[in-house]
Parts: sequence; C-alpha cells; structure tokens
Amino acid sequence: MEIPNSCLGFLPKKNNMLLLRTDHNHPDFKALVETLNQELSVRDGEDHAFYNQFNGIESLGHVVLAYEGDVAVGCGAFKFFEVGTVELKRMYTPPIGRKKGTATLVLKELEAWAKELGNKRCVLETGKNLPEAVALYSKSGYRRIPNYEPYLTTDNSICFQKTLN
Repeated sequence: MEIPNSCLGFLPKKNNMLLLRTDHNHPDFKALVETLNQELSVRDGEDHAFYNQFNGIESLGHVVLAYEGDVAVGCGAFKFFEVGTVELKRMYTPPIGRKKGTATLVLKELEAWAKELGNKRCVLETGKNLPEAVALYSKSGYRRIPNYEPYLTTDNSICFQKTLN
C-alpha cells in the first residue's frame, strides 16, 4: 500500500484492522466520501442538497481511516467547532466493513485524537433516516442535544454530544 504524504501515521492494529490518521487529501477518504454522498443522496431524498452544503471535506484536517489489508473499510473526521469542542463529520462504513466494529473503532480513535489535542467534547449531527448511526452514537455514550446551527429548523436532524473523559 502506498502511503501518501498527507498521512500522519498508522496506529497499532485493533480488531485485525489498521487505523490511519490522515487528512482530507487522502485518496481513500475521498473515495469513501464519494460513496457516502451517493448513499445519502438516496436516503436524504429532497433534503440532500441542504445537508450536502455542510459536508465539504476541505476543512477536515483530522481524518481516521480503517483498513482490512489494503482496503479502506471505514472513515470519519472532525473539525474544530468551538473552543474545546470538535464536530464529528463524514462517518461512513461501506457494506464490506459493516458488522465488524469498524465504525466503533473509527469513532473511538477520533475521540482519542480530539482529546489528545485538548478538546473536552464532541458534537455531531445525523439524520432520523440513519438509524444505524443513531444506534452507534447512543451505544457509544453520546446523548441527544437540541439541534445546533445550521440544523436548528431541520426536522430530520438529530444532534448529539459526548464529554470526552
């Protein structure tokens, strides 16, 4: 596997998966996000254009990729939201990585990285039409909060937060 210059480094294997800390320039992240956007365009329906405007990857300097062998099987990222808080973005596991704990591994690594950088809290937005995501965040200690900007008036949005211990 060729490692792009944007990589920050591989981490020890977890659950037979290799995790990589990188940024938005990594080609595997870009490919997974493209697949995520295609899936969300179907699930979100008419609301997709609204949500898509907040999902650019250019501001995502903190990306975690999960690999099985040479295949990227999951991703997630965060951006700085406010002092001491990051917002999780672009969490995705394609079918090949599902039912293996991939999303949980990526989520835990994002939380660890955010904490290492001095953050105390993670926030995120997901949709009512993504029950798998709602279940992941709920079982991972996230609690529902009132919707924050720019999701204040969107009925489909569900916002969560977690204090990093």
